[in-house]
Amino acid sequence: MKAMKLTAPGGLDKLTPADTEARDPGPGEIQVAVKASSLNFHDYAVVTGLLPCDDGRIPMSDGAGLVTAIGDGVEGFAEGDRVLSHFFPNWQDGPATIGRVSGVPGDHVDGFAAQTVTMSANAFSPMPSNLDFEQASTLTCAGLTAWRALMVETHLRPGDWVLVQGSGGVSVFALQFAKMIGCRVIATSSSDEKLQRLEALGADQLINYKETTNWSDEVLALTGGAGANLVVEVGGSGTVSQSVRAVAFSGSISMIGVLTGFSGEVPTAELFTKNASISGITVGSHAHQRDMIAAVEANGLEPVIDSTYPLEALADAFRHQESQRHFGKICVSI
Repeated sequence: MKAMKLTAPGGLDKLTPADTEARDPGPGEIQVAVKASSLNFHDYAVVTGLLPCDDGRIPMSDGAGLVTAIGDGVEGFAEGDRVLSHFFPNWQDGPATIGRVSGVPGDHVDGFAAQTVTMSANAFSPMPSNLDFEQASTLTCAGLTAWRALMVETHLRPGDWVLVQGSGGVSVFALQFAKMIGCRVIATSSSDEKLQRLEALGADQLINYKETTNWSDEVLALTGGAGANLVVEVGGSGTVSQSVRAVAFSGSISMIGVLTGFSGEVPTAELFTKNASISGITVGSHAHQRDMIAAVEANGLEPVIDSTYPLEALADAFRHQESQRHFGKICVSI
């Protein structure tokens, strides 16, 4: 079978095609013909060496495909089923623990940049019935991260304000989920063209952060001084101080990304004065994914896909991600 492997210590020029042997499933495992994957910052960190991994690793955490073989003792799956991967195969339910967030495909173990994978049945769930393989593959990391930020870690109500930063996968999903439950959304971007597309998806207010550098003041003005009930924070050190200013009293900041840096100052006095909270969000559990899939099906939600690349052009897909010209998710057809 065809796959893409990464030579340590990483780099986009170290992604090379490889022929590998498909493995029959053992007890508790299923074999899946992978049809699609999608890119996340986590995958980019792996392939560029920011997150070191074993030499020869097959990258990509997200995967959607068809079950082609079933191992002994497997229940709930049959050959021909359409399935979607779990980012954390070991996190069934309950709070995150070190053990539950181990075994990430494409990082700790081989991932989905391959035509066929054989993994524990716990690494998969049924796909949403209303989505194709490329659409479904966007849910594993970005979709579930946004879902957990809005639906699990916070208690949003219709009419609440949600601030989303940029137009990457997590932010677009957060916008879609927020509108699904009747929230009002403020979207930021450095591109007026992308802001128009965010408005078309339902954003109620728009801020070009290049033109309005003190965008937190604009958030306060747009909300009548109240601030955002939830800030979906993907920028990291370069944006977190303004996120604290923009968040409402007793509001929440979901810390998801580090696009502008891995560490920085947090205005702690303002944070505790507001009785606000910052929560680190790293994807979610199997139970969270089941709930998200049910909501996607019930509401007919369709992920926003920017572009699709063939497996052999995986490095080019990451270069497109690196350019930050994309809107929504970048997919890989396998």
